[in-house]
Parts: sequence; C-alpha cells; structure tokens
Amino acid sequence: MTDLNQLILEFEFKENFKDQDFYVSNSNKQAYKLIKVWPKWEKKFLNICGVKFSGKTHLINIFQKNFQAIKIEACELNNNFLNQAKLNKNVIIENIDENTNVELLYSIYNIVDIEDKFLITTSNIPISEINFNLKDLRSRCGNFVISKILNPDDDLVYALIIKNLSDRQILIDKKLVDYIVKRITRSYGKISDFIYKIDQISLKEKKSIDFKIIKKALEMN
Repeated sequence: MTDLNQLILEFEFKENFKDQDFYVSNSNKQAYKLIKVWPKWEKKFLNICGVKFSGKTHLINIFQKNFQAIKIEACELNNNFLNQAKLNKNVIIENIDENTNVELLYSIYNIVDIEDKFLITTSNIPISEINFNLKDLRSRCGNFVISKILNPDDDLVYALIIKNLSDRQILIDKKLVDYIVKRITRSYGKISDFIYKIDQISLKEKKSIDFKIIKKALEMN
C-alpha cells in the first residue's frame, strides 16, 4: 500500500459513536458538558436541539453508555415504553416533533417529575418552540434546560470531515482536507452529503480521491 493517499473498502460504513470520537468545539461544548456532568443538572429535563447530523445521537449514545438509560425514537412511543420509564432512572426520547404522541410524552414527563428521574430529549428545534396540540405539555416544556448545537466552526468542520471519511474507511491527505474546509458550506447536512458524493465518485471512477474529485463534489453540493 505504498504512495496511496487513502484506503477504500467497498462495504457499508458504520458510524462510530464512541466518546473519544466526539469532537468538542464552541458549537457543541455546552451540550457535551451537560452530558458529562450528570446528574448535576439545574433541572431534571434536558433538550438537546440541532439540525440533522449535528451530533445529537452521538451525544445520546455517550450518555447511555456512561450512565445507563432507556431510549426510544419519538415516533415509536408506546405504552410499553411508558411502563419501562417507571423502572429506569434515565429516559431518552429522540427526534421529538409536533407529530409526537403528546399524551404519552406528557405522561412520561409526569413520571420523571414525580419519581425524581431524568429525561433527555432531542429535536431539530428547541422543544419549547414545538407547537404541541396539548396545552399542558407546551407549558411543561418551559421546564427543560435547552442546549442548542450551533452551526459548525472551522475546527469542527475539519473534525467532521475526518470522522465521516474514517467511518467509511477512507484516509486522505491533510492538504485535501484543508482545501475542503475552506470551500464547503458550514452545514452538517452539506458536509454529510459531500462525503457521500466524493466516496461515490471515487468508487465509480475507480480512482483515489484527489483535487479533481473534490472539486466535482463541491460543485454538486
């Protein structure tokens, strides 16, 4: 494997959610610190919000590994999970939106509040701004500590590019990463799309990733 800038293996990539793989920057350090200092929170309710690909699930996985919790996607909320919530100290509900079952969410909120548990939720926008059709739930959402993940700064863009490439078993020269960082849109979604595109172009053309492939992907992005 001499003189190759990267190794490309053609199989499904797997995202790494290990603690050491999470890059802390000004964009996400508040959320990361809150996850790490549990249970020393101001309140028992935490909402981590940010756009898709901003790292919410990574943070949740770090918390779950370190402190144990039951977890469910908001769209899958059911009575069985409601019963499980009564037996666990930490409850996680991911990707809450206005279509979430408000009765079940409200019931879980009350269980956490009355029985001295902890609830972590994730959403694209602050949970206090979601227009739930249950007034009492909307009122309770004001009790959440809101931790918003901001758009990535240059350091985080660099780290995200490296991580996304690593998840796909791809290594590229640092000068190529520097070139990308200076030109790519500061958006978690755009970064993810870009990595997918350069991977696909490289595989399709059966060529190592170089400036030409990167420029082509940037133009498509």
